[in-house]
Amino acid sequence: MSKQEFLAELEARLFGLSQDDIRERLTFYNEIIDDRMEEGLSEEDAVSGIGSVDEIVSQIVAEVPFTKIIKEKIKPKCALKAWEIVLLALGSPIWIPLLIAAFAVIFAVYIVVWSFIVSLWAIEVSFAACSLAGIFDAFAFLICGNVTIGIAMLGAGAFFAGLSILLFFGCKQATQYILHLTKKMALGIKSKFVGKEDVK
Repeated sequence: MSKQEFLAELEARLFGLSQDDIRERLTFYNEIIDDRMEEGLSEEDAVSGIGSVDEIVSQIVAEVPFTKIIKEKIKPKCALKAWEIVLLALGSPIWIPLLIAAFAVIFAVYIVVWSFIVSLWAIEVSFAACSLAGIFDAFAFLICGNVTIGIAMLGAGAFFAGLSILLFFGCKQATQYILHLTKKMALGIKSKFVGKEDVK
């Protein structure tokens, strides 16, 4: 792929960002390609060495704040006509509640998922507390001369310590998975606002 083809595809794929952001990114990658060509690489090698357009677009979209993308997307490309303003105003009793409901549902699902993770960690903490209490009570009973109860409490403490260790790794994995999923969902939502312009 030539430098011009690469930059043209990158520009098309970044549609939805502000013109300043697009120009800044294109200038950045133009300079990188020129620097690599000055080091002796051919144009095709210089372009292929910086990565695919898909990877670069994903990285750029991840870096740009979501609010900035939304502001650019909802900014009218031309002034609204009077009839468009009237239709927006007349339709607002329908589309505003629907928009609020959609955000509420997404937020509720997000809260439910994180409440599950918090519940897992609460169980983990309770198992750890039970193991410590069992071990402490075991020594207390052994000192008082109740050997049978002391051994039973020591066994219970060891059992809960084992459960706590096992659950810790499960909680850690679940938390990492949800964080990764959240990041991917945010990137996916942002990507819906950035992409090639529809050909009319």
